[in-house]
Amino acid sequence: MAVTQQLARIPAEYLASCRQSADASPDGDPLWDPPFADVLDLDWAPFPIERICEMGGLGGVRRSALRQALKGDTAIDLAFLNTPPHSIAPFGSDPTALSAAQVDRVAQLLGQIDFPALLAALPPEEAEAAALIDNGADKIVGGPKKYVLGHFNALRKFYHAASQRQLLVVLWWD
Repeated sequence: MAVTQQLARIPAEYLASCRQSADASPDGDPLWDPPFADVLDLDWAPFPIERICEMGGLGGVRRSALRQALKGDTAIDLAFLNTPPHSIAPFGSDPTALSAAQVDRVAQLLGQIDFPALLAALPPEEAEAAALIDNGADKIVGGPKKYVLGHFNALRKFYHAASQRQLLVVLWWD
């Protein structure tokens, strides 16, 4: 089974309910089961997204927002979500989260990133582009540019919807 990055957009009340469930359960079960429509599987796209932004010269607050969108923040204690046997991130680091205010800021800044322009900084040949992106990009079926653009657009749309609904975003690798 491949380890992929997962994101869930949830209300603060849902997270509080999961924390209470974990505290009340003899085995720490948080009853974590966010709605399927509010979960995004980014697959292995975070590394190539960041790499393309780096190569395309994305800097400053937009680059920082992208990093936060992909890595989260540790200010919200989510240790209860990573307690065996109910760990949501059994193969990766501890889950992280962004508050609704952080999600709103990230969504605004992701909306300002011209990702097609960043992709245009790559060589036109997919094989050359994949070699520069590295990290297995040469094995992406259909080419890395289309794959990464699709995942970036999904990430931007996901955060926009979370911002509109004033939701938290929880991130983990599973």
